[in-house]
Amino acid sequence: MMKRSLETTLLALLGLAFAACSSPAPGEADKDVAPVTPDVAQVGEDAGEDVVQAAPVELRVASFNTSLFRPAAGKLIEDLETGTDPHALAIARILQRVRPDVVLLNEFDYDAEGVAASTFREKFLAKSQADGLAPLEYPHFYVVPSNTGVHSGFDLNNDGQTVSTPGMQSYGDDAFGFGVFEGQYAFVIFSKYPIERAQARSFQKLLWRDMPGNAMPEGWYSEQEQAVFRLSSKNHIDLPINVDGRMLHILAAHPTPPAFDGAEQRNVRRNNDEVRLWLDYITPGQADYIRDDAGVEGGLAADARFVIVGDLNTDPIDSGVMGAMAALLASPKTNDTLPESEGAVEKSALDARANLQHKSPAKHDTADFSDATVGNLRVDFALPSANVEALGSGVFWPKSGEPGYNWTRASDHHLVWVDLRIE
Repeated sequence: MMKRSLETTLLALLGLAFAACSSPAPGEADKDVAPVTPDVAQVGEDAGEDVVQAAPVELRVASFNTSLFRPAAGKLIEDLETGTDPHALAIARILQRVRPDVVLLNEFDYDAEGVAASTFREKFLAKSQADGLAPLEYPHFYVVPSNTGVHSGFDLNNDGQTVSTPGMQSYGDDAFGFGVFEGQYAFVIFSKYPIERAQARSFQKLLWRDMPGNAMPEGWYSEQEQAVFRLSSKNHIDLPINVDGRMLHILAAHPTPPAFDGAEQRNVRRNNDEVRLWLDYITPGQADYIRDDAGVEGGLAADARFVIVGDLNTDPIDSGVMGAMAALLASPKTNDTLPESEGAVEKSALDARANLQHKSPAKHDTADFSDATVGNLRVDFALPSANVEALGSGVFWPKSGEPGYNWTRASDHHLVWVDLRIE
């Protein structure tokens, strides 16, 4: 991990002291934060420059699919309240080892009051979970509503029945995003820096059919279904973080896996367009169709700083057959730092089988999937904008026998991080 300068560390501590000492309730605006101006490109407006000009700040942004979902609503809260859940302990240890300043946790069940997030923060992150691991303090977090388990009212999997009883797989198939209860597989963002909640944008309800040139499978969804079917299988969220007076947009999502469908490839197609949404959002001239849940139209300002984070569920070389992921990485708006690990190389060689057919270098893998069918892939990203200096990046995937190796068994995904310097 890179050592931050004493000056930068003191500035960060002063910034946290200036902000609220504890996280506001979900939805409550942060108070007493350094002023910034919005850089959302709205019709007829140009984004302003940042108001506060302070010393450069170095920070680490990470993305981690934690697999902290549970089979029933409320079960995650129950497990976390014990303070001893082995799964949560392993995730906390990884976070305390990598120590990101801002982190997205995928597959973390949603509750509107943020009880699960608050409990995880207080009972796991704020306490040392192993010798040599210091507690992590996150004054701010943001829980994100999800389309998973939201009943559509339609037979979306075309099995001849519309299932409206939560708890069944067939119910999940007919929901706007697969989930056996509302909010399963959702995500949460933790931050050491204040969150500009009033400027957050959510695209949970954007319709798939409203994307020009969309890849919806012909003949699968009826006209009535297309009129309500949402593009995002969970949510797409633009969350501005106030980094000592400078705005950094966290663009978070978790597209549907490009699998579990049939010849129509509805999930393959949806995954591609969910990834494409971020490409359109950051590309001038391509975001006119985008309308957030508050009715604001347009994409991100051309000069905005951002990091795209999430388990995007597609490898740009070995699974991204429709091309959106490769296009996003190749965009002049992004800077692909190609995070890597030695553990991924070791595991690919040990697993062999499907991995032997891959074209992408194993050192960039972030997930350990079925050896027989899929193999290990690069599907998790912390992708910064090209206008932010990247100092380094990596994937937390230790080799066998190295410190932290056993912790990684808690999820089939591995944490990916990028270090940034913001002027």
